[in-house]
Amino acid sequence: MDKTLPSAALAVGDIGDGASIAAGGFGLCGIPSLLIGALLDTGVSRLHVVSNNCGVDDWGLGLLLTAGRIARVTASYVGENKEFARQYLAGELELELTPQGTLAERLRAGGVGVPAFYTPAGVGTQIAEGGLPWRYGPNGQVAVASPAKESRTFGDRVHVLEQAITTDFALVRAAKADRHGNLVFHASARNFNPLVAMAGKITIVEAEELVEPGELEPDEIHLPGVFVQRVIVASPGDPRAAKRIERRTVSTPSGAGSPTPR
Repeated sequence: MDKTLPSAALAVGDIGDGASIAAGGFGLCGIPSLLIGALLDTGVSRLHVVSNNCGVDDWGLGLLLTAGRIARVTASYVGENKEFARQYLAGELELELTPQGTLAERLRAGGVGVPAFYTPAGVGTQIAEGGLPWRYGPNGQVAVASPAKESRTFGDRVHVLEQAITTDFALVRAAKADRHGNLVFHASARNFNPLVAMAGKITIVEAEELVEPGELEPDEIHLPGVFVQRVIVASPGDPRAAKRIERRTVSTPSGAGSPTPR
């Protein structure tokens, strides 16, 4: 089955208000920026987003956030996004902070049909005991707090029960895809992308390179096409498909007078 579509606009065109979306990426590495831009153009709102973080103020999911399109976020950290922090503290955004490894496993569990699992991460904190602020009120008081979670002892260690995550849609960035949706990721850009792809009921992929079925060696494939429903090609000339550096660091070599980008 040929799963390719001619444009990002067509690929995200049926995502409606209030939809839940899992988005791949870590910081700005491996984010589906072209699909996010196309989603921004649709005007869709009240989105429930699951992602490791929410981009930066002017890129990635930060574009949807700044435009007021996101109602709820499940993430592991706020990151470099000042608008994310402002909306959360102002009570404009609901936020469920989740330990990073737990978030990854919740997505993977959703993808393989495991409804819940026990983990020691978060035991003894508000993650397990409840009371973590999900939403603030206009007066700065906690309006919605996380509930307490079931716990159980295995051996001599307490574990907390975590629910799997599935979403209506998943947005993914891959280095290569074939027309059947088999995916290859590049180095650290792999990050959350395979897990996100597994968790989405409809998974949409922007691939940097499209190849014909059979060109990818079976052992080369990181995610099989059974998890993918739609594929578009991210043209390198499209500014929305550009790769950006979240934080540039520089060093001054010994004996040199000016810093060198790294």
